[in-house]
Amino acid sequence: MDNQFIFKYSWETLPKKWVKKMERSEHGNRFDTNTDYLFQLLCFMKLHTYTRVQVLIDICGVDYPSRKQRFEVVYNLLSIRYNSRIRVQTSADEVTRISSVVSLFPSAGWWEREVWDMFGVFSINHPDLRRILTDYGFEGHPLRKDFPLSGYVEVRYDDPEKRVVSEPIEMTQEFRYFDFASPWEQRSDG
Repeated sequence: MDNQFIFKYSWETLPKKWVKKMERSEHGNRFDTNTDYLFQLLCFMKLHTYTRVQVLIDICGVDYPSRKQRFEVVYNLLSIRYNSRIRVQTSADEVTRISSVVSLFPSAGWWEREVWDMFGVFSINHPDLRRILTDYGFEGHPLRKDFPLSGYVEVRYDDPEKRVVSEPIEMTQEFRYFDFASPWEQRSDG
């Protein structure tokens, strides 16, 4: 059984409202779904006889600020039985909540926490949704495209006080000048 069979079978079997778009390639199949049907689609992929996805490889987030649904959440799955990779994608905005899939794939707990921490995409019914890569008092979500490159606070060690100090970042105007000339291009004078 190959990717082509799984693609064709899924297309014929799945309810059409669950899948917005399907693509097939030699490396795997891709399913785009609405956030309302994400859990049902992943449940089908795991439990159905001809898909048998046992492994959630990872969950990734992507930020497209120009889109109305700016965040794309990507679930990369593997069926060991059929040697098939499946990618399930869904889109969300800042307020859309996505169903947690920890009950299907226990490894999703850490991945959903990372997507929450880095992008701010909230997972409903997650057993322990809290920051995983940033500090407890951290404000914002650092992998969003609108997050400032320098962050909001500076953390440094203060030697006279012998402790770590957090301060708001202050950038003077002289550090805000950017020279956009490329050092690799030669300028021709004359």
